Amino acid sequence: MDKALLEATAAALVKPGKGILAADESNGTMTKRLEGVGIESSEEARRAYRANLFATPGCESAVSGVILYDETIRQTMDDGTLIPEYLNSRGIFPGIKVDTGTVEMSGCPGEVVTKGIDAEPENGWSNLDTRCKEYFEMGARFAKWRAVIKIDTTSGSSKPSMDCLTDNARALANYALICQQQGLVPIIEPEVLMEGAHDANTCAEVTSEILRQTFEECRKVGVHNPGALLKPNMVISGKDSNEQNSREHVAISTVECLTESVPHDVGGVVFLSGGQSDEEATDHLNRMNAMAVEHPWQLSYSYGRALQAAALEAWANEGAEASQVAFAHRAKMNSLARSGDWDISLE
Repeated sequence: MDKALLEATAAALVKPGKGILAADESNGTMTKRLEGVGIESSEEARRAYRANLFATPGCESAVSGVILYDETIRQTMDDGTLIPEYLNSRGIFPGIKVDTGTVEMSGCPGEVVTKGIDAEPENGWSNLDTRCKEYFEMGARFAKWRAVIKIDTTSGSSKPSMDCLTDNARALANYALICQQQGLVPIIEPEVLMEGAHDANTCAEVTSEILRQTFEECRKVGVHNPGALLKPNMVISGKDSNEQNSREHVAISTVECLTESVPHDVGGVVFLSGGQSDEEATDHLNRMNAMAVEHPWQLSYSYGRALQAAALEAWANEGAEASQVAFAHRAKMNSLARSGDWDISLE
């Protein structure tokens, strides 16, 4: 394990003023997004949209890295340059989604565990170690693995179960170690979903538990924390909850939860947007960074929809240049939020 390389990459990914673009939607998810704006999905349609996004003038001032999907890391820009090579030329780290989705847990109805460690010949996937070696050779310098945690507060339900939390925490730790052994900084993403009617306190409790378990498993297997990044959800009430907290409350609760549950030597925190609106995701991050306290880590972003939604809409309705303008604006807004300097008037 090259700890110096991992630490340098992690630090560069959370450099002040910068964050990560999550452009690693699976083909199925990207098809839904494209069709949602009236575009027929195809390998070329996905390539063209993403290549245009990556070519946005000046985006490297706000984007430190881009998480790619397996299809995308093998594709080229319009001029034939391989996408990882192009990103590197702009000073942007190429990253790669390495989990292969989720499977239902036996004995835990409605709960899932993320897969991707073992080979899946039926789906064309080699084991994670082999894939990480290949991705590193292709230019990737970081990776992402997402665990999905569902809260269900309906009568008689106790989701998430302890088995769900434990199994996902172990998978995240094993993934992180394999990545680090192959030179890739692992982004550890245990996402507590916003779906449900739970309140913010329940979200905080579940988030704290999955974070504690994940980093305990990381400690057990020997993950090097300064060479890893955490991609957590914010502490937010479920979408169907009657109790929706203020944005200031979300920011304070999130910082408190992380400060209590995450080792202070982790390389950085890059939040997921998780169904928040573009402006909400920016505002919440801004409020955290505007606090009159010094956080243990850089608090940054690794947004997908919250960076891309407006750009995708513009791509469908106004064309390539308008899509880049929309993306550049959202990237700039989140860059300002990194230092607590964003304001609603700038929107």
